[in-house]
Amino acid sequence: MQSHAIEMAHVAATARTGLGRFNMYAGIHKALRAFMADTLLTVGRADPSDAADVNHAAARVGELMDLCASHVAHENNFVHPALEARCPGVCGPVAQDHEGHLHVIAHLRDAALSLVKLEAGEREAALQALYLALALFVADNHQHMHAEETVHNAALWAAYSDAELIGIHDALLATIAPVEMMLVMRWMLPQLSAPERLGVMQGMRAGAPAPVFEGMLTTIQGLLIPRDWAKLARGLGLPPVPGLVTV
Repeated sequence: MQSHAIEMAHVAATARTGLGRFNMYAGIHKALRAFMADTLLTVGRADPSDAADVNHAAARVGELMDLCASHVAHENNFVHPALEARCPGVCGPVAQDHEGHLHVIAHLRDAALSLVKLEAGEREAALQALYLALALFVADNHQHMHAEETVHNAALWAAYSDAELIGIHDALLATIAPVEMMLVMRWMLPQLSAPERLGVMQGMRAGAPAPVFEGMLTTIQGLLIPRDWAKLARGLGLPPVPGLVTV
């Protein structure tokens, strides 16, 4: 309990340090945590006797693994070089995590692909094995993201201005394919706080083609509870929806 209290104090101190600073990890990590948790639940409740259930669970695992692998690549190509340039050695432990994650990602992807080829009588054990392995992967990633949001962010804030961090982040975003970006937004936007969500959508309205912004607006409206949608609509200056209950 004492070590937990010390860790909580460190987290609180880091959070205070980061108030008002640009946090490149915040949004994507909220998306990944939500996608991981939902996928784990999907696998856990899949009916081994129902081929459609099994196929859906396997597809979701594959989709998650693809996004996780891409996320590792983005951090390796943009965030870690920035850290090494001004804070040599700080990203060593996390870089080692990335190597391990890529091996597990390949294993989980293969397990999901194999699952759909099994006979009905073999699915239950395979589903349970996939569920347990995925649970460990999710748990490990939660600890991994915690290190990035505390140790890495502290180093980035000490070594870079917000303008520089935004430049790194924008360069990273420019390499993301539209399909991947839509997937990230689907999992990220509902998980953000109202101010965070408004900031993302304001940035999209300013920088993306109008049809892209309008399409994302339609998508996010279907994912948000009425109260959250009303806050976003007000922030964007959109007309209220008649009869919408927001309490």
